[in-house]
Amino acid sequence: MTLVALVSVVSFQSATAGNDNRRGTAGATELLINPWAHSAGWGAVSIANVRGLDAFYNNIAGLAFTNNIEVGYTNTIYLGGKSGSTSGAGINAFGLGIRVFESGVLGVSVMTMGFGDIDITTVENPEGTAGTFSPSFMNIAVAYAHSFTRSIHGGVAFRVITESTDNVSASGFSIDAGIQYVTGADDELKFGISLKNIGTAMHFSGTGHSLTMLNEAGNNFTVETRAAEMELPTCLNIGLSYDFLFENLDQRLTVAGSFTSNAFLKDNFALGVEYGILKMFEVRAGYVYQTDIFSSTNRTTANTGLCAGASASIPLGKKDENGNVKTSLTIDYAFRSASPLKGSHSIGATLRF
Repeated sequence: MTLVALVSVVSFQSATAGNDNRRGTAGATELLINPWAHSAGWGAVSIANVRGLDAFYNNIAGLAFTNNIEVGYTNTIYLGGKSGSTSGAGINAFGLGIRVFESGVLGVSVMTMGFGDIDITTVENPEGTAGTFSPSFMNIAVAYAHSFTRSIHGGVAFRVITESTDNVSASGFSIDAGIQYVTGADDELKFGISLKNIGTAMHFSGTGHSLTMLNEAGNNFTVETRAAEMELPTCLNIGLSYDFLFENLDQRLTVAGSFTSNAFLKDNFALGVEYGILKMFEVRAGYVYQTDIFSSTNRTTANTGLCAGASASIPLGKKDENGNVKTSLTIDYAFRSASPLKGSHSIGATLRF
């Protein structure tokens, strides 16, 4: 029944996505930014084969593959960030996954996005001498993923979203859902679908929407404006991946592709490759394409599509008979190209028990 319900919602979403008149009108678009370094290194193409905490962005069904306990943190200098003096944006992501049942994993993630101190400009102080303010975005997700069979895995995440400055704020609630199907003699073929950011509309409120004025009689009166509601940036992701396995040095070459249907943005097509050796080192690269991405005048995203990354896993214990290590520390790095702003850099660490 869960799969039938998800497919029904997916079909409806596909029919309503991509309306040109709605593009650019969504709120909470930070939900479309991948805060995790591992999957960001190949353009979040891993809808079908994402594992662990990165599943909070790609496909929550991948959380079901958490072995025992997984704790991770990633910091992103976004589009040049503070060091680049371009966007001034920085992202922090924290996640925790715990296997609570033989076939079930419970997880929580927190994503925060800050923009540094911005000068306050007013009619009286157009040069920004009235102090500074610091906008901040945050979302907190609680998720549960379950392995129904050896081949079928599913998950759902409930997310609370907040955006605020010193005098206005907005909040909302969303749900993510996803499934993954794994098949093949060595589980080399994988297929995944995820539906993200289905939830309530948001609108800003607070003292920043009020203005105190003086009428002709010398009396003060306050005028308050109402902000329009913003829908969440709903999207549908479909992905496929295949692992080419080589016994020599435990080598693996994974090829993955994905399609993202955005309700408020142009649709994306992504292709990525990942190479792993000794179950310790990985390098990956990907490209995310959308219409007009090669045109500097018609492109509607700062990201230019190219992504690359690498990972190194440090064993913190002895290997078992299958060559796996129960406790390990993984360091991930990712780069995403952009223009005219500077690229984004992500570095993260994940501890597995």
